[in-house]
Amino acid sequence: MISGLERLLAPFANKLGNQRHLQAISNGMMMSLALIVVGSIFLIVANPPINLDLVDLNTGNIFLKALIGWKQWAVANYNTITIPYTMTMGLIGLVTSFGVSYCLAESYKMKAAINGIISMCVFLMIAAPVNDGQLSMAFLGADGLFVALIIGLLSVEICRVVGNKVVFTFPESVPTAVTNFVNSLLPLAANIIIIYGLNLIVIAFSHQALPELIMSILTPAISGVDNVWAFMGIFAFSNILWLFGINGSSIIFPIVFTLGLTNSGLNADLVNSGNAAEHVMNLQMYRYAVLGGGGNTLGLVLLMCFSHVKHLRSIGRLSVIPGICGINEPVIFGGPIVLNPILAIPFVLMPCISIGLGALVQNSGLVSMGYIIDPSFTPFFAQGFLSALDFRNVIFMCVLVAISVAVYYPFFKVYEKSIDEKEDQE
Repeated sequence: MISGLERLLAPFANKLGNQRHLQAISNGMMMSLALIVVGSIFLIVANPPINLDLVDLNTGNIFLKALIGWKQWAVANYNTITIPYTMTMGLIGLVTSFGVSYCLAESYKMKAAINGIISMCVFLMIAAPVNDGQLSMAFLGADGLFVALIIGLLSVEICRVVGNKVVFTFPESVPTAVTNFVNSLLPLAANIIIIYGLNLIVIAFSHQALPELIMSILTPAISGVDNVWAFMGIFAFSNILWLFGINGSSIIFPIVFTLGLTNSGLNADLVNSGNAAEHVMNLQMYRYAVLGGGGNTLGLVLLMCFSHVKHLRSIGRLSVIPGICGINEPVIFGGPIVLNPILAIPFVLMPCISIGLGALVQNSGLVSMGYIIDPSFTPFFAQGFLSALDFRNVIFMCVLVAISVAVYYPFFKVYEKSIDEKEDQE
């Protein structure tokens, strides 16, 4: 099976992997990996795995008292705790625009740092407009990632065209910094006129800036998702967006999370009145679909932890704790899964399997239907128990992790071998 997949996928993957612009995207995203990992840790610290509405605040249980104290401290100091997250993960779009343009310019033997700075400045003009002296951060993070990729590539191409047409030369006595400064003026001006000008045209016609327009187009106007097939479809759509560096989770989140909250609340009313819960598409189903993060990547992370490829092994071990808490940006951008035709298949397929099996075990009574709103960024095994106070759900989620390992395994081995061959060639 692995040999067949290798014959089918490896040539296509190698061709894509050697494409200059895709390499720049992959390498540029890798530059932001440390920000993603560190930001994830602070997000976990700010969201302790306990819901104060569901526990006795005067309990004598030492473990619960510690969690209650942690939660109360986190709520009181939430803004302070999450500043490192805001200034790392919250700036992932900005950093990516620099990283992608830097790597692409480097491949062209251009001044990489200057091109990175130009790209970053143009991205700020478009994604972070100033209102009343304040900078908007709405699209500096993952929501602005797609625009960051476009600007990172386009700005370098503009600089390359302008730089080839107009180059100022000076005597050797003139410092290099002065030469670089003069030769960067026209490329910067061209970038502002073309890219920022395009943004102004978009605003004039749509009354939305470029990042807002793209997100509004991508946000699916889907109603009637209260069934397993629509739920599968919407998560498949989300994960396909992730493959292009677009935060698909943020786009579908208002739809699927609201549905989960509503149905969990309806189930809670039924249970409170002495009846059995009957709404399958509850918050518990949402947790199945994002077990380990988008794409159910916890199984992939476990495989990466034992890879003989040092790069994959390091990413895997860094991603274990965030993955257990449902945060998987380190593996999405560090693996990477973005623009990876081999890992794309299980990344889209596995959540659909989890949703289908989740509906099956809930409808058959093997697992209680979710009726409790559990805290976000809680370790998956704690969420599994808290959603219905049913330990069988924890066992089922562990089974889903094992299935994730099996589904990802053949594709991971093909990808691992392709990296080996690439390293041998280099």
